[in-house]
Amino acid sequence: MLQSADFRVIWYVGSLGEFGRRMEMLVVSWLVLQLTDSYFQLGLVLAFNNLPRPMVSMFTGYIADRFPRAKVMMVSQTINVLTSTTLLAVIAYDFDLIKPWYLFAAMFLQGLTKAIEDPSRRTAIFDIVGPRKLVNALSLDVVSNNLGKMAGPVVGGILVDTAGFTGAYAFLLSVHVYNLVLMTRLRIPGYQGPANIEPVWRSLGTAVKFAWRSPALVGLFYITIVMNTLAFPFQQFIPAIGRDHLGVGATMVGLLVAADGFGQLAGAGIMAVSRDLRFHGRVFVLGSVGVLLMGMLFAWSPWYALTFGLLTLSGIGQSGFSTMQSAVTMLATPHDIRGRMMGLLSVCIGAGTPLGVAEMGAVAGAVSIQVAISLNALAGLFLLLPAMVLSPLLWKPLVQVEPDPIPNSEVVAEPGAN
Repeated sequence: MLQSADFRVIWYVGSLGEFGRRMEMLVVSWLVLQLTDSYFQLGLVLAFNNLPRPMVSMFTGYIADRFPRAKVMMVSQTINVLTSTTLLAVIAYDFDLIKPWYLFAAMFLQGLTKAIEDPSRRTAIFDIVGPRKLVNALSLDVVSNNLGKMAGPVVGGILVDTAGFTGAYAFLLSVHVYNLVLMTRLRIPGYQGPANIEPVWRSLGTAVKFAWRSPALVGLFYITIVMNTLAFPFQQFIPAIGRDHLGVGATMVGLLVAADGFGQLAGAGIMAVSRDLRFHGRVFVLGSVGVLLMGMLFAWSPWYALTFGLLTLSGIGQSGFSTMQSAVTMLATPHDIRGRMMGLLSVCIGAGTPLGVAEMGAVAGAVSIQVAISLNALAGLFLLLPAMVLSPLLWKPLVQVEPDPIPNSEVVAEPGAN
């Protein structure tokens, strides 16, 4: 897979992008916790980060099917550079000027760029490697995400402890600038969608109607909403658990935040070398159950090492979830609407997270973080039962709905791509 120069570039871009995103999330979360000492406002960091997804993702899926995907990715990365430059200037000029809403606004813009980039980047991977190598390529993409997920918080925590928030943001800006330069080397097959372009609302309606008629997609989108509402928000409260429950500083908190990345890396490595995987949905569902169970256990762990280990096991489950989430979506979707379907998936990812993390933060502030995480995990397990029984994800192998129209060996540069 990595023998392909085009795949290597998009793999590097994904790695650096996730590194920067995870580093910034740790730095901003620690800064908000220090400024406000509020679990609810700590939760708002992730809430604002995910707020753009349900607002714009259907349109970004449409964009992914209609415009050169490399250019779409470059636009989103340019916004990241400008946002980091602005925050660095404010922090360096006068740290006392920083207000929580500045940081929430930065997280909103980071979420916006992620929503813009995701459908284009994931469908570009499919365009580069073709359907036969899709699971392997997405597993390697998960590997790259997890390299960033592991390194980003660790580097962010170390820089906060040693160079302060100014040094951390200066380093983050250099990462964003380098990734923007790297994107100029992207070469993606130049699929531009069908010749007859539908109006945007009709086009989006086509994607929704197709998904509604597919039991596999209905089950997958339902589980995605449940998990992003009740399971994944607990990761935002790891800094609070590290500081207030385990009594560690920013560096050790950064390592704890990176723990599930180690598990995801291990799980993705296994799937990257797997062959003839047929039950994609089964891996997706069982990974979801594993995340919920490990989340419930880690919240009550009294020891740092045990907490780290449980979060690592949670990462293995999340690896199956995230890899098969994209694989099932694309394999169950015709090529002409694949970008829009990835946009619809992005809507489902973002739809529940702001509400879920705000609710979890409110419960944590009123009772405790442990109770908040446990109640959400129990609710998530209960809500997964209908999908496990009624959808075909657990019980039937997934077959691609139609052959991909682009030959795997045909790779041409997009118009205007460098």
